[in-house]
Amino acid sequence: MWDVVPRGPGPCCCGFAGINPAFVAGCAQVHVNAIDRDVALWRGVGWIGFAILPWYGIYDGFWSFGWLAGFPLGSDEAPGFIQAFLHDRWWLVPILPLLLAPLAIWRRNPYDPLFANALIVIGALGLAVTVGQGFAIGISGWEFALLERAFGPLDDRQFGMGYGAVLVTAAFLFLLTRGIAARGVIKGDVFVVGAIGLVIALVAAFIFFPVVTILLSAFQDDAGNVAPAVFARKFVSPSIWGLDCLTGPVTCGVAWNSLWMAVLVGFSTTVLGLAFALVVTRTGFRAKRMLRVLTVLPIITPPFVIGLAVILLFGRSGAVTEALHAVFGIEPSRWIYGLPGIWLAQTLAFTPITFLVLIGVVEGISPSMEEAALTLRADRWRTFRTVSLPLMRPGLANAFLLGFIESLADFGNPMVLGGNVQAFGITTGQHGLLWTGSAWNSFWTTLQIAIVSAPLTAGVGLLTAWILVRQQFVGKDTF
Repeated sequence: MWDVVPRGPGPCCCGFAGINPAFVAGCAQVHVNAIDRDVALWRGVGWIGFAILPWYGIYDGFWSFGWLAGFPLGSDEAPGFIQAFLHDRWWLVPILPLLLAPLAIWRRNPYDPLFANALIVIGALGLAVTVGQGFAIGISGWEFALLERAFGPLDDRQFGMGYGAVLVTAAFLFLLTRGIAARGVIKGDVFVVGAIGLVIALVAAFIFFPVVTILLSAFQDDAGNVAPAVFARKFVSPSIWGLDCLTGPVTCGVAWNSLWMAVLVGFSTTVLGLAFALVVTRTGFRAKRMLRVLTVLPIITPPFVIGLAVILLFGRSGAVTEALHAVFGIEPSRWIYGLPGIWLAQTLAFTPITFLVLIGVVEGISPSMEEAALTLRADRWRTFRTVSLPLMRPGLANAFLLGFIESLADFGNPMVLGGNVQAFGITTGQHGLLWTGSAWNSFWTTLQIAIVSAPLTAGVGLLTAWILVRQQFVGKDTF
């Protein structure tokens, strides 16, 4: 008889003890060594972040390398270990024993429940301490009055977390996920559990936390105290819901302006999207493929780029404006700043979205029904009005709703075109065009950030899609 050896979670080459006891023991030792390497890797990453890299964010940027002049003993450039013991930032001291704690389970059998439980406790406590101290102490000292009453006034302060804190947080996160995998979650697959933990951490840090912070700030006064009356006063403010534009020359509240703009954009994008869809599906237009490409391009560009293009064309110093002035003597004006410019920019930006919706709607209508109407001597307009259009109504409603919502969610184009400031000003001088607007520096910075974040976003998106499509785990629907 062969004795089956329980293999537990994770990869293992051992199956039957009767094959060779020495082989089984060697296989188990290989697996233990692999587990030790995983733990050692993230423990090493944590130590690099705590003892080598700057704990706090560098004001001039990490890659400027100006911080090296004060490294490693400067109060702004020191790693967490030096910060804790040389600069009296005692709240970083608990991180040290938590980074040493994995040594207690070194060479322990990974199938021992103590191994998994220890990693879970170490990772969870490490995350709590690292993240908690960041929220508890800010640039003005204690962030909560309760902590100030408990520990007394704090003369010191701390700025944003740097690369050191990021590596320590990542180390504790993956020690936690390693422990969860050792408990047999998702069949003990270390990579999948770690990937899920990473995506959850990113979503929590970059989506839920900012949104919750913004929502909570609506219920706080300028001193940070909870004040529901302040929210009520802001919510019913005339600047939001005012209708004075109906009785005088002043403007209405921003809610009505946004609503009216969304209706206009929803209507115009639906009409243009339907026109493009009909051209592609119902005509012999030769450049159909080129039209599809052109309609997709605005989707992969930031919306405010369309607004910027409108300024370059129709602004006071725009190409079209200068040409009209030179040829027809039309004086440059500021007509593009306000509702006309925002409407034009949003229509150009969001028409491709409605086109992609409506092309499927139009293709789903059988041409035989239209041919039957034409056979009964109905002209093309009557066929479209009485046959095609009623069949398209659900799709048209969806397209209108998309354009409507995209308009409400757009911030870039109203920011660029909604006011009377030439934030993206362009004038002509002796040496040609001059970029005189105050927002150009922000524009180039935004472009640099977009170049860096694009591959990172693609990687996280691909990882998330792979988890959702190829893996089965509890809470997948919620995830």
